[in-house]
Amino acid sequence: MGTPDFAVPVLKALVREGYEVAGVFTQPDRPKGRGKKPAPSPVKTAAEETGIPVFQPERIRKTGVEDLRALRPDLCVTAAFGQILSQEILDIPPLGNINVHASLLPRHRGAAPIAHAIMAGDRKAGVTTMMMDAGIDTGDMLLQAETEIGVTETCGELTERLSALGADLLIRTLKELEDGTLKRTVQNEADMTYDPTLTKDLGIADFAADADGVRGRINGLNPWPCVSVPVAGERLKLLRAETAEGSGEPGMVLAADPKAGLIIACGKSAVRVLEVQAPGGKRMRAEDYLRGHSIPVGTDLKEDGQ
Repeated sequence: MGTPDFAVPVLKALVREGYEVAGVFTQPDRPKGRGKKPAPSPVKTAAEETGIPVFQPERIRKTGVEDLRALRPDLCVTAAFGQILSQEILDIPPLGNINVHASLLPRHRGAAPIAHAIMAGDRKAGVTTMMMDAGIDTGDMLLQAETEIGVTETCGELTERLSALGADLLIRTLKELEDGTLKRTVQNEADMTYDPTLTKDLGIADFAADADGVRGRINGLNPWPCVSVPVAGERLKLLRAETAEGSGEPGMVLAADPKAGLIIACGKSAVRVLEVQAPGGKRMRAEDYLRGHSIPVGTDLKEDGQ
């Protein structure tokens, strides 16, 4: 059970290792692109390439129970499926349900753990395999793998790395399950954090925060929803940033030229924007953007009302 790109390596690892994948459950096709034509999820595409039956219930707890029951699975594996499983579904596979969650649980429960790990300024991210229960990421932990978060690493880049890490961790988990050495660890609720789903309004930059916070927000919200600022009547996306020296009124442009790049004052210190994207344009280095666009020093990039 999975939907986005993150889940594809998990599916492919199961197939590669010789496990019989009886079926794949994924979200229904959703409108995508400028034409808003229904497009299959990455997991559906991967499953069809392998010839695995695909099921796309709008709500699996309502219309997917009998399809799942008919497959008679020994074990269910989920990875960023995007739907909450009912106890009725959890009770179907005799070996239970293993989830591949992209955080070092019990930290960052919820639907967007990778973005929130970057925004929170975490130095490490990781993947946890866990037994699913009726709660949201509350089940017993099985195995974990961790990795350092790069200073300018974006959510998209870290997601790609963690997806491969998660696929390998799942196979290790299944091997230990098979040989009887797999151990379960109850999560410590005192260390738990829960993060909300990402929304478009998170893309409004809060330059009153310190530079690390602004940097984390810019990097953590790339590729969606992306931080953007008003420039010359348009919305300029800020796609990658690092901290920089400088001070001034939060949101004020301190430098904007091809040599110095784009530097913006924060509540404490400043950020240097490394990559941007104009409406309808391609992503590019901020220095390249500034060769053809002028942003005067002293420009206030705060939103109205901030």
